[in-house]
Amino acid sequence: MNLRDLKYIIAVAETRHFGKAAERCFVSQPTLSGQIKKLEEGLGVAIFERTNRSVAVTPIGNAILEHARLIMEQADVIEQLALAHQDPLAGPLRIGAIPTLSPYLMPLILLPLKQQHPQLKLVLSEEMTDRLLDRLHNHEIDAALLATAVDEPDLETIPLFDEPFWLAHPRDHAFYNKETITRADLENTELLLLSEGHCLAKQAMDICHLKGRQEQGVMADLRAASLETLLQLVGAGFGSTLVPALAMRGSWTSGSGIVARKLEFKDAYRRVSLVFRHSYPRRKALEAFIEVLLAQLPNTVTALKATARKGKK
Repeated sequence: MNLRDLKYIIAVAETRHFGKAAERCFVSQPTLSGQIKKLEEGLGVAIFERTNRSVAVTPIGNAILEHARLIMEQADVIEQLALAHQDPLAGPLRIGAIPTLSPYLMPLILLPLKQQHPQLKLVLSEEMTDRLLDRLHNHEIDAALLATAVDEPDLETIPLFDEPFWLAHPRDHAFYNKETITRADLENTELLLLSEGHCLAKQAMDICHLKGRQEQGVMADLRAASLETLLQLVGAGFGSTLVPALAMRGSWTSGSGIVARKLEFKDAYRRVSLVFRHSYPRRKALEAFIEVLLAQLPNTVTALKATARKGKK
């Protein structure tokens, strides 16, 4: 048994497919299948139940996989400790970010980070919050930029900045002639939302007091998978939406038929934080990343004093 074998069985368990697991591990399917079969024979148990149509984990397989993940996590910690000892600002830094933040924030950071820390190789991934947290727990990424509160004992959170929301509506909307947009106005308007799973959708509903609304009907049917699609719907006259401040730098702000107005509510913002494992050893790499990020923020957001906060036990 070796770490490679454990990596193989974890990949099969997560993909439920030998071919997809082989692609993830950058080996051929016969190689991966043969190694797993050899491992099962050596242990004297079946980790997977195979049929022509599916792959399932056996009860003993689940117990083995639980320990395999712990071993792989510790192996990753050993590698990170060695790298941190050599040079904490050298090597890959794997950062995940939510889709409503990454396209607008990361372009501001990439070049300055490369100029100031050329040995630090930023590896980016863009996924929704739940998936990023899973990848963080599985040591697939080192830290995640999130806009929702996380309170887990093995994770730490560093609040970075508060990002106000703007209201985007068509030029011919009734809001065009209103000097001030009130919360009551938003409660009675057709608000377009992102599809389920995006934290921005829940934040918009909370700000506009829309809990329980728009679960069915035209507006529910028009939920979009991305902020860009949502804005295209607004430009086409289908309704209004809330836009985080950093997205105001997008090309849609000119020639799209959309009017954008900052909301003047005290709670009309989201807090963006960096979340990472408490055991992550390369703190200096995270500090360098945060320093560059805060220095590049535009004045449309409010930078915060970067102080780590642990989750509750």
